[in-house]
Amino acid sequence: MEAGEIPPTGTCDLSTVGRRSGQRRRVEIWYVTVDGEMVITGTPGARNWLANLRACSWAVLHLRNPDRDVEVAAAEVTDQAKRCRIAAEAFRLQPWYAEQPYSVEEWVAGAPMVVLTATKNR
Repeated sequence: MEAGEIPPTGTCDLSTVGRRSGQRRRVEIWYVTVDGEMVITGTPGARNWLANLRACSWAVLHLRNPDRDVEVAAAEVTDQAKRCRIAAEAFRLQPWYAEQPYSVEEWVAGAPMVVLTATKNR
């Protein structure tokens, strides 16, 4: 999955493995492409999908444009400089982010941010 193959932002679905149940869990989520990487993020606060990815970093990304499923490995973004770049780009690319009642600083401090990388095989 190359960043150039998908729009710079949009919605997708993400299927994770439930950390307690072991069952597939699917959630609709926004993504942005930053520095050539696909990043999923959400408003600041705890998220079940993030807890699931922390327990099992393998997931399936269900893209809408183009319509396809991609197995991915997830890596949580903890580097503050990278979190700042992601938040700034998300606010620039996707009006939904800027419409939320959080500042960029609050987003950087408390929003989940995960880079998804396509895998060939698990």
